[in-house]
Amino acid sequence: MPTGEAGRLAELTDLQALQAPLEPTLTAVAQLAASICRTPIALVNLIGEHLQHLKGQIGLDMVVMDRDIAFCPYVICGRELMQVPDTRTDPRFHTDPLVAGDLGIRFYAGVPIISSRGHALGTVAVMDRRPRRLSPPQQAALSALSTCVSALIEQRHYSRQAEQVTRRLQQMDDLKQLFLRNVNHELRTPLTSIRSYLHLIHDEDGLDPATQHRFLEVIERNSDRLLEKLDELLLLASLSAQSVAFAPQSADLVTVAESAVNEAQTKAWHKHHSLTVCAPDPVPAWIDATRLHHALVHLLDNAIKFTPDGGRITVTVSADPVPSVAIHDTGIGIPDDQAERVFDDFYRTPQAETQAIGGIGVGLSIVKKIIDLHGGTVSLTYTPDEGTCVYVRLPAPLAQAAPDFPQ
Repeated sequence: MPTGEAGRLAELTDLQALQAPLEPTLTAVAQLAASICRTPIALVNLIGEHLQHLKGQIGLDMVVMDRDIAFCPYVICGRELMQVPDTRTDPRFHTDPLVAGDLGIRFYAGVPIISSRGHALGTVAVMDRRPRRLSPPQQAALSALSTCVSALIEQRHYSRQAEQVTRRLQQMDDLKQLFLRNVNHELRTPLTSIRSYLHLIHDEDGLDPATQHRFLEVIERNSDRLLEKLDELLLLASLSAQSVAFAPQSADLVTVAESAVNEAQTKAWHKHHSLTVCAPDPVPAWIDATRLHHALVHLLDNAIKFTPDGGRITVTVSADPVPSVAIHDTGIGIPDDQAERVFDDFYRTPQAETQAIGGIGVGLSIVKKIIDLHGGTVSLTYTPDEGTCVYVRLPAPLAQAAPDFPQ
């Protein structure tokens, strides 16, 4: 094992070098090495924890082999060019499968691939079936090729990172446009309604009290809708800036879940949903009950909106292995490729757009930020024909923080 093995393996992981398939560029390096050194076999070999990964090769029909086999692991330990002029006379290798087996390797020369962090990630190596030595120019060329391989591996890593950043920036720009469009609709619609009804009250003489009362109810309802949207945006801003008040204390998770269900019952009733709670005895938790209640109401609101009329929504509270809440609905579901993005700020699924389901895409983002405040996790799974389940898992409460609930 070379010194700094943990750091070497960590860098290979960071570069994602072992996960990449056999590359034409690295195969071209192997071809050039074989041509310069006049050998039938050449390879670009990255050495992982247990396996050697032949990322570029000429003359071998392998993709991986055990780390214990043959020559390259010695090169990354020595960190300099290693030549074995005649493998049969070298006690390290004369019984190795590549030497004693059908391949009959008699000559090996390899140079370590040294990264910019100073780790030997692998080798550029050549092999022959007859004893021999490389000339000084051939040795220099092999060393130069190993330097090129190191640069290629790192360049590919940085290129991949740049692509990810570019893709993320494009996603953010798309989200910004979607947010502006949704906010324009969600805020302008109630404002237009309020303005219209105010004009009617102002311009129409002799409106009877019942009509005036009905108009005022519409104005009040739209005002509440407008304030709700603005409150959500302000809360999201506070959560993102980590300036929101957060005061966790001992509480019963079942009580918080039941409170959220009670608040959502009216919306569920209008869509003819069954909304039930399955809970054991009190579940001790260390939470900000107000914030968590808000998050669960958002999750229930989503389940109600995305479940066709007459659906079923079940809220299950559990204490094993940690305090958790699962909200399962029989709705339209979210495909796996969108399951992570739904927690991004302002993201709305294509289903929400095509079905004109209201919202500005902040609900699940607020949920995630509230659960993050608690040190918990929130995840989502979808099973075709069964619906969606959202899991909220909270840290187990400290023994001294656990509330003493009556049994």
